[in-house]
Amino acid sequence: MSRIRIAPSILSADFGRLAEEVKRAEEGGADWIHVDVMDGHFVPNITIGPAVTRAVRDATSLPVDVHLMIEGPERYIEAFADAGADWISVHHEVCPHLHRVLDQIRQAGARCGVALNPSTPVEAIHEILHELDLLVIMTVNPGFGGQRFIAHSIDKVRRARDLIAGLGATGAHRADASSCVIEVDGGVDRTTAPGVVEAGAEVLVAGSAVYGHDDGVSAAIQELRAAAGGES
Repeated sequence: MSRIRIAPSILSADFGRLAEEVKRAEEGGADWIHVDVMDGHFVPNITIGPAVTRAVRDATSLPVDVHLMIEGPERYIEAFADAGADWISVHHEVCPHLHRVLDQIRQAGARCGVALNPSTPVEAIHEILHELDLLVIMTVNPGFGGQRFIAHSIDKVRRARDLIAGLGATGAHRADASSCVIEVDGGVDRTTAPGVVEAGAEVLVAGSAVYGHDDGVSAAIQELRAAAGGES
């Protein structure tokens, strides 16, 4: 298994000190910075846009992982890519022409991902899985930080791992179609991390578990990595 990557979500950071919060995560050992974008339509919350994403990009040298929880994401792909997003994920549930949107993300210069709500089976994207760089398994219902982890999501991660492992190179966008990375997002902490990693997750998004830790961001990231098995 490849090294587990920790991606602190700025959704739980202090936005009044955003650059400092991003730097704390980077200095504390984070691998990516996760940016949650919500529109108040697809999910019941409104967060940030390309301008704040640019501020995150300017504050760190780490990959910036943008998760678009919005309707009509194709309208904003170029704006987020121009703002410095390295990875852009859209939701299967709002993209009737998903293949076209993934091509748009690549044309904009970012790596492409698809996120799935808890009620959406991973099998729903079987026909597009070979095109993905990143598969985001939501382990809470998207919209707010600090929610309780949905335990049966572990089986979904395992099914995703098995589907990806079974992909061949024939007809794939990349030479190795099985290189799609699995990310889990929602309720990830030291108690839930071991299960999702064992099931096949490689990127752990954590918001309140990192920015709400009593001993600080660095201690939170170290604790989460240790729980996930470190280098494994």
